[in-house]
Amino acid sequence: MNEVIKTIQNHRSIRKFEDKLLSDEQIKTIVESAQAASTSSYVQAYSIIGIKDPDKKKKLAELAGGQDYVAENGHFFVFCADLYRHQLLSEKHEQDTSQVLESTEKFMVAAIDATLAAQNAVLAAESMGLGAVYIGGLRNNLDEVCKLLKTPPLVLPLFGVAVGYPAQMPDQKQRLPLQHIYHEDEYEQNKENYMEQLQKYDEDISHYYEQRTNGKRKDTWTGQMAGLLARPSRMYMKEFVEGKGFNKR
Repeated sequence: MNEVIKTIQNHRSIRKFEDKLLSDEQIKTIVESAQAASTSSYVQAYSIIGIKDPDKKKKLAELAGGQDYVAENGHFFVFCADLYRHQLLSEKHEQDTSQVLESTEKFMVAAIDATLAAQNAVLAAESMGLGAVYIGGLRNNLDEVCKLLKTPPLVLPLFGVAVGYPAQMPDQKQRLPLQHIYHEDEYEQNKENYMEQLQKYDEDISHYYEQRTNGKRKDTWTGQMAGLLARPSRMYMKEFVEGKGFNKR
C-alpha cells in the first residue's frame, strides 16, 4: 500500500462541487498528466476540450440530460477520439491513409487512448484533493455537442469529466467480486459459482442502498443492469460515428 494506491482505491464519483474554479496551473497539471498516459504506437489519437464559458457549460449540462454538475464545477473537460490531425499529417506527407483512418481498429485506438488519458487526468485531480465524475450523457445528443464545440471530421466527443473541489463525500460503492473481474489462464465459466457470487453481491448492494436512503431503496445490481439493458438508448450511435469518419471499414 502506498499513496498512489490509496488514491486509486479511494475513488468515488463527486457530483456536487464548491463554487471555486480551478487555476490555470491546476488545469495544466491535469492535462499534462493525461498526456503522460500510454498511447498505442505513439499515435496520441485524442484531444481534450476544456470548457470555461459558463453558457457553454450550461448548454452541455442540458444536452447531457440536465445534470447540474456539468455546469457547476471547477472545470469541465471533454475527451475526444481524434484522428483529424492524422488526416492533416497524411496530406502533408502526400499519403492516402483514408482506409486506415476509417477502420474499426483505429477507432478503437482513439477511444482507448482517450480513456487512458482521462483516467490519468482523474487520478491526478484526485491526488490534488479534487473530485471528479465522468459524464457519458454527452452522447445523448452528439450532433448538438459537436456543433457547440465546433469539432471537425474525425473528432468525436466520447465523454466529459467534471472536476472541482468536493462539496460532498458519498459512500463508496462496492465493486463486483474480484472473481468476476479477474480470471487466470482462461475465462471462468462455472455458471453456478457465478450466480452465487452475483447473489451475494446483490445482497451487499441492496444493503448499501437501504442504509444510504434510510430504507427507501433496496434495489440490486443485477436488477439495475437488467432494467438498463432492456431499454434501448443512443441507438443512433453507429450511424453518427460513421458520419464523423470513424469505424467505416
